[in-house]
This record gives sequence, C-alpha cells and structure tokens, in this order.
Amino acid sequence: MNENLQDLISTKLAAAIANPLFPAVDSQLRSGRHIGQEHLDNYAFLADFQNELDGFYRRYNVELIRAPEGFFYLRPKATTLIARSVLSELEMLVGKVLCYLYLSPERLAQQGIFSVQEVYDELLNLADEAKLLKAINLRASGSDLDKQKLAEKVRAAIGRLRRLGMLHTVGEQNSGKFTISESVFRFGAEVRAGDDPREAQLRLIRDGEAATPESLAAEKNAAEDESAVENEEDFEDDDNQEGAE
Repeated sequence: MNENLQDLISTKLAAAIANPLFPAVDSQLRSGRHIGQEHLDNYAFLADFQNELDGFYRRYNVELIRAPEGFFYLRPKATTLIARSVLSELEMLVGKVLCYLYLSPERLAQQGIFSVQEVYDELLNLADEAKLLKAINLRASGSDLDKQKLAEKVRAAIGRLRRLGMLHTVGEQNSGKFTISESVFRFGAEVRAGDDPREAQLRLIRDGEAATPESLAAEKNAAEDESAVENEEDFEDDDNQEGAE
C-alpha cells in the first residue's frame, strides 16, 4: 500500500474491506438487518473492526451502533446517503409485543420458541382492538373479516421483522415458529429506576407509544417544575399568614 493511499484509508480498514465476510455483512447492514451474537462469524467480524467500520459508514451519514444487548445495526442520520425504510405503525407494535414476549417467563418455559398465532393472540390481548384496526386502515367494527385481515397483516409484519434479523425461523420455512432475537430491544421501553422491564413494556404497548430518554427527561423536569410551584405557593401562604398576624 503506497503512502498516498495510507493517508486515505487505514491498514485495518483496508483489511476489513478485503475480508471475504465484508460484502455480505455490508449488504445486510445496509438493508436494515440486525446482526447479533447468534451470527458467530459476522458478529466477530464486526466486533473486531467496529471502530474502523463506524468511520467508514459515517462517510454515508450513518453510524454503526453496538447496542447494550450486543447486536449491531446501522443508524441513519437525517442526511443519510444509504436508502432507509420506515416500519409501519403495526410493524412497530408487533415489535413491541415481541419484546414483551422476550421478557416473559413463557420464553424459558417454551425454550424460546413462539408461533405467529401466539403473537397475534398476545397482540389482541394487550392492545386496544380499535387502535389495531385503525393502524391498518380498517373500520373498527370487529367483524371476522376485519380480524382475518388483521391476522394477515400481523403475519406480514412478522415476516418483515424476520428479514431485519429480529426473529429466526425454527423448523421449516412455513412452520410459523420462531425464536426472538435480542435485537427486539430496539422496540423496548425506557425503564425508569426500580421499574420492572416487563411492566414497562406492557405500558408501552397499551399506551401505543414509546418512552424516549428525551420524553423521560421532559417528564422529570415537568415534575420538578410542578414541585417548585407548589413550594412557592407554600411560601406565599406562610407570608400571608405572617402578614395577617
């Protein structure tokens, strides 16, 4: 490698790009796939070259993220040069339910294996049916036809999340059974200190929205402001009482 080329690209980044694993891993990341520890070779490759590849992807205005749970994925910025796709409202809700199931005792009891039907049943049990039908632009009549269409949409959502590396098929391709990857924590609730993660996830599903670090900070500030106002009112009451005396 000549000196001019070394100024543009580090030896370790060149080694990463020359690695035979790079083309497949790069394609998967660009497609939105999450790569966890179950993908032994690809995961080890990303772990070895994480810093170099993060710098490489930043040229495209995306970041190579290693989540606290261990999985890798690309997080695009607003000015990303890599095509991005957005999950639908129903796909995100299914993802939240999958995260809830991942945290459930049933995961251990069932050796981590779930079915499409279980996800559908849990979704109906945890979420408001009217909101679900609205999410897929159906009238909220609760008819059998509407529920059939909802079930089809749920299966399609699970298929989409499988392609993103959040589920892994068990048995035959059309078995309807799968294991859940840790990457479903992309849909996880922000857990307040002392909160039970599963209860926090349940609130997230029922409320139909995610709690973010920003929203939690705003909530905390609002509570502090409210407390400050109450204290000021107490002081004013004390002053008024002293004046009356």
